[in-house]
Amino acid sequence: MKNRLWIYDTTLRDGAQCEGLCLSLEDKVRIARQLDSLGIPFIEGGWPGANPKDVQFFWQLKEQPLIQAEVVAFCSTRRPGKTAANDEMLQPILSAGTRWVTLFGKSWDLHVIESLKTTLEENLAMIRDTIEYLRSQGRRVIYDAEHWFDGYKHNPEYAIKTLMAAANAGAEWLVLCDTNGGTLPDEVSQVVRDVAGIIETWDISESEIHPPQPPLIKEGRKSKIQLGIHTHNDSGVAVANALAGVREGVTMVQGTINGYGERCGNANLCSLIPNFQLKLGYDCIQDEQLAKLTQVSRSVSEIVNLAPDDHAPFVGLSAFAHKGGIHVSAVAKNPLTYEHLEPEKIGNIRRIVISDQSGLSNVLAKAKTFGIELDRKNPACRQILEKLKDLESQGYQFEGAEASFELLMREALEKRQRWFEIHGFQVHCDKVGEDCTALATVKLSVNGTNILECAEGNGPVSALDAALRKALVNFYPAIAHFYLTDYKVRILDSGAGTGAKTRVLVESSNHQQRWTTVGVSTNILDASCQAVVEGLEYGLVLENQEAIPLVCRVH
Repeated sequence: MKNRLWIYDTTLRDGAQCEGLCLSLEDKVRIARQLDSLGIPFIEGGWPGANPKDVQFFWQLKEQPLIQAEVVAFCSTRRPGKTAANDEMLQPILSAGTRWVTLFGKSWDLHVIESLKTTLEENLAMIRDTIEYLRSQGRRVIYDAEHWFDGYKHNPEYAIKTLMAAANAGAEWLVLCDTNGGTLPDEVSQVVRDVAGIIETWDISESEIHPPQPPLIKEGRKSKIQLGIHTHNDSGVAVANALAGVREGVTMVQGTINGYGERCGNANLCSLIPNFQLKLGYDCIQDEQLAKLTQVSRSVSEIVNLAPDDHAPFVGLSAFAHKGGIHVSAVAKNPLTYEHLEPEKIGNIRRIVISDQSGLSNVLAKAKTFGIELDRKNPACRQILEKLKDLESQGYQFEGAEASFELLMREALEKRQRWFEIHGFQVHCDKVGEDCTALATVKLSVNGTNILECAEGNGPVSALDAALRKALVNFYPAIAHFYLTDYKVRILDSGAGTGAKTRVLVESSNHQQRWTTVGVSTNILDASCQAVVEGLEYGLVLENQEAIPLVCRVH
């Protein structure tokens, strides 16, 4: 039977401290439901009372509860010189109505003296008093030992006293936090091993710990306390540190989706969960839930409005991408040759990347992902390959613009439908004072019908995109749901100055899928027009179900 490992998500609280990330109440609720569907057992919702949004979040989930996850309220120990019962800060925590509360307290004597401006004994009393009060109100407590590793390194005797105070007061988990993210994996292993050994000697009676259901208590242990770990990525090893902690007996791991968090982020659950479950054999979530991991990762990135990391382990768009011809040939025979696990297990897909390094193996494999079976002897294969290399020598990049490559392949196979034809465009920009606007005029035809249309935008590409949509939407209503999600410009020969050749990548979406197209020209507007036009064309291909969504980033 697999050992159970309890995953604790803090995206909604610690992750929300990520620079550039701002969550509305609706965002928080949507993410919580995504995490619930993933099977995450503990979801930290925020600090009730810290702001109105967090209060409303807990109220809303009381009215419409999650299916299986425990929603956890977060707070600090009482303030120095008060009692927990009289500290008004704790009343919103109780009003949130959660069964579990995560309480953080100081482990590092430096913080007690410099930050709290109190004595070491008072800090221990604050920990004990707060946990005892929460327990007396029917709450179950997870204790986050803030700055644990730094505190233990500087004053191990006092740091252990803080844990003992929490345990004696009734905390069920002691979570060791690498708050500054400066600890390395070998240090984590040694410290967790030390702490686990010390806890084994504690004689804490059954009556002091309320056993959760299902049981969290390991058989044969004198102490009923369990350890957790909470790591930050300031040294680039948050995931490695969490893995090291689990190797030494930790049973709860805290982290965030996509590694969001303050400074360099928290331990990334999208890396930790598959490592724990598929490589170390722990039971974290159900297999069918694990297959949703990629979708949840990308959905959360959409909700927080941060571009997903294409190179993220496991869930990134490039995590199972193959570019070199030798790799592609081997993967076609047996994916294990260049993949450490089956991408489908975590909801990702295998991708064949097309570039000037491609051989026929890439073209054949790529065509297969589009549902097109090509014979190596088919002249179209060689035609596609030669066209690809010719265009990439001019500056095109199909490695990051698979939608444009599919259109190129359809053209070689004489399967490219001409939805419309562009005959020309003009863009005029006006700057009056601080305001700058653009007006674009496009001339095109649809099935022999000539159209002249114009539209304004806050910039030339915006105006051009608006004019194209305005001209086409009456013929193809689905275009009303297309929108640009990203726009990238690359100068290919900077030595040419303002006459340099420019490559433009445009990412488009229909609210369900994303696709990228490319344009190249010495004129940035011409390059932009190429990419925008192909983006509209490929969107129409998808709407008519002629394309395979595997080439897109599925939300």
